[in-house]
Amino acid sequence: SAFDGVHARLGLPEIGNITGYDRATVRRLIITLIDQGFVTRTDKYFSLTPKILSLAGSYLRSHGIGASVQPRLKRHSQGIGREISLAVLSCGCAIYLARSNMVGAAVSFGFTVGSRLPLLHTAIVRMLLATLQTDAMNALIETGRLIRYTADSLMDRRAIGADIRKACDQGFALVSNEFEPGVAGLAVPVGHPGKARAVIGLSAPLAAMQEPQTFDACLSTLQLCANELDRVWIEGP
Repeated sequence: SAFDGVHARLGLPEIGNITGYDRATVRRLIITLIDQGFVTRTDKYFSLTPKILSLAGSYLRSHGIGASVQPRLKRHSQGIGREISLAVLSCGCAIYLARSNMVGAAVSFGFTVGSRLPLLHTAIVRMLLATLQTDAMNALIETGRLIRYTADSLMDRRAIGADIRKACDQGFALVSNEFEPGVAGLAVPVGHPGKARAVIGLSAPLAAMQEPQTFDACLSTLQLCANELDRVWIEGP
């Protein structure tokens, strides 16, 4: 996991700094990963190989992402002309499990399946946090990194907590202009807010989401999609 969208090629010292492992441990683990075909070496640098996708592929197939989730995200996204994504919480991180991947979508952050989302400043993540028990939710709010992505990014943890509790009460999260200027995110739970297994959401230009007709259409589409997934997604996340 040290290799991400920022770090595609790493040397041993960099891997150690990111993971916190000492040099000997890093070297031993890297040798094992090279031997297993998950990492390749070029001079003093290391990078992941496509074989790493086989692990993700096994998870996606066994959990019905391609059979149960992807077709429904695609169908509902076509009705409103906006990409719909599904994410879950795993080990304190929010991770995309599926995206509708519409060609020519108005807003796209370049995230793919497996991408990790910023923990505090997106609608999908706030809705995910709203599905947790209070203690678990508060712990992630307190430990999540506060990054000022825009001038409107909330930097007060109490204010973020209040917005998450509001999302739980109303059944949807709306975050405007906090992650990228001029963009609003909308998300709903797959299942009841306090017991949801996953969250789906979309992003749209802020001006469009401020129009009641557009907002209502996006919210109702997400709710219909979430209800359908809650009924048919037997495999779950």
